[in-house]
Amino acid sequence: MDTVDAAGTGWSPAGRVRGMGTSIFTEMTELARRTGAVNLGQGVPELDSPGPLLRDVAEAVLAGANQYPPAYGFPALREAIASHQRRRYGLQYAPQGEVLVTTGATEALAAVLLGLCDPGDEVIAFDPCYDAYPAVARFAGARLVPVPLAEDGEGFVLDEDALRAAVTGRTRVLVLNTPHNPTGKVFSAGELAVVAGICREHDLTVVTDEVYEHLVYDGAVHRTIAALPGMRERTLTISSAGKTFNVTGWKVGWVCGPARLVGAVASVKQFLTYASGTPYQEALARALGGVEEWATELRGILRRNRDLLSDGLARAGLRPYRADAGYFVQADIRAWGHADGVRFCRELPSRAGVVAIPTSAFQMRPDAPSYLVRFSFCRREKSVAEAVEKLMAAV
Repeated sequence: MDTVDAAGTGWSPAGRVRGMGTSIFTEMTELARRTGAVNLGQGVPELDSPGPLLRDVAEAVLAGANQYPPAYGFPALREAIASHQRRRYGLQYAPQGEVLVTTGATEALAAVLLGLCDPGDEVIAFDPCYDAYPAVARFAGARLVPVPLAEDGEGFVLDEDALRAAVTGRTRVLVLNTPHNPTGKVFSAGELAVVAGICREHDLTVVTDEVYEHLVYDGAVHRTIAALPGMRERTLTISSAGKTFNVTGWKVGWVCGPARLVGAVASVKQFLTYASGTPYQEALARALGGVEEWATELRGILRRNRDLLSDGLARAGLRPYRADAGYFVQADIRAWGHADGVRFCRELPSRAGVVAIPTSAFQMRPDAPSYLVRFSFCRREKSVAEAVEKLMAAV
């Protein structure tokens, strides 16, 4: 039934947003605020940012770098991004035309799918997945087809048969997220080769979300699918500064790829934000060249937090899964007498004084397991330790 606004005019939301109400993330954050629980729900870092980067931003603001940057992004930042891709992955991108700076990785993803998909197209993504993927596919009029990651006892692996079965004549784009949110999985060289082969066979465009590219642990290696044979020309690579430098509020991301694909993305982006974040872009242009030294220190902090959290979950009877990257640990809650992650997370603040997010918020399949819950460890060690103590006391 249509609603009626204050002026008495019949009104209803557009079909593309119907049913997209308040998210579980908003609900859990409010629950943490109201109860005073330790918030291990959202992936918002509680960690420090590099001091020189912050000073550079302040200097850029005071120097007057407060107006629109070029539509494709601050030239020095585009050059720094191209250099980063060449240094880490051996990929050559022209700063002019093959690198586009965006208002965070989420805008990049939205602009990509709006620029590449027509109504009725299909987009493949691995399930569970970042919740923006199905939303922006829906905005583009496309249908997101989930391909489940298989559990292997300790973690998650590619299900090649499921991937092959998902490809149809309508499939246009495959979204690959590695390192993966919410599971912490890093796709192996063998898995990437399988994905690349299927994409070449069916002439699919790949959108690879690599925002956790610098946050990989325990000898795991992040590889970009764009560097595999025959893949650069069909791949758009998305990353951002938010996770790498603990500056998620700056919303500076980027897309790299062949000019014909990046141009399609830019044609959409110009009517979303056009451009943003001039002082942040200027400062990040200088910081990106020294990212390896900073990331080494950050990885050490996050790895210790992950181990502290994983050990605490295990001791509390909530079986943790292996997390080789990112901010999050998945846990099996059934030992606490629960099979419904949503109910578990709604009750957890009063039971244990901790907030988490049900993995069902990232799942698109009705038959997906409901007993998984995501805990974040991108917090100060004190916060993680407090959460662990509370969980263990609640057993």
